[in-house]
Amino acid sequence: MNNSSDTLFAPRLADMLRRCERDCCSVFSRFLDERQCAEAELWCRKNAGELHYGFFGGFPDARRRILALYHDYSADYIREELPIVCLTFTFREEDKLDHRSFLGSFLALGLKRDTIGDIVIKDAFAQAAVTETAARDITASISRIGRVGVKITDSLPFELTLEEAQQFREIGCTVASLRLDCIAAAAAGLSREKAASLIRCEKAEVNHLPVTSLSYELKEGDVLSLRGSGRFILSGINGISKKGRIHIILKKYI
Repeated sequence: MNNSSDTLFAPRLADMLRRCERDCCSVFSRFLDERQCAEAELWCRKNAGELHYGFFGGFPDARRRILALYHDYSADYIREELPIVCLTFTFREEDKLDHRSFLGSFLALGLKRDTIGDIVIKDAFAQAAVTETAARDITASISRIGRVGVKITDSLPFELTLEEAQQFREIGCTVASLRLDCIAAAAAGLSREKAASLIRCEKAEVNHLPVTSLSYELKEGDVLSLRGSGRFILSGINGISKKGRIHIILKKYI
């Protein structure tokens, strides 16, 4: 599956559903990004019927995940069927590697982006969720990431989390309301009018889906993405000031 704006996205989901029903077996997509997962979730709610569905990325808090469609009798062992391999990379502590270095090395092999899930790096240790085919290509072809020598194994479970590797900058502020235009303005440091323009131009997403209503109300835990300004989590709503404004805490991904 490619970008969710692809007009074939829904037909491909429908094809997965037909194959699952016809062949009486579990069916899996490749890795979907967060917006695709959100759109697939909405589609499955309307169309999956008696079939079960779930999203899995290996890591507990995975962003890139595969969609699984399966029957009731497969529910107890669906995780064992998942076509996801955990590749673990170790390298010298004095060497520094980042997400871009790993992803670039994988794509240089000719792998497609949808065969690669999340890549998490901590100190001299990294783990990547990949499809079975991608795992074979990577383990057979890669001994270095950039100029750094690495050792690879597929025998370890997922141990890292995205939260461990992700860094945030905390922003405390007050807003007139929890409306999207108010919070977008506070997050991006814009006037409310400019924030409203971004929203109307479909440059704002809440929980990975576009929202164009200025009055849409956010709740704690929502993820706000603003094109050109980054991604934020509304991590706290902490009461009202004497002037009637709402205290909020935003965490910006950095």
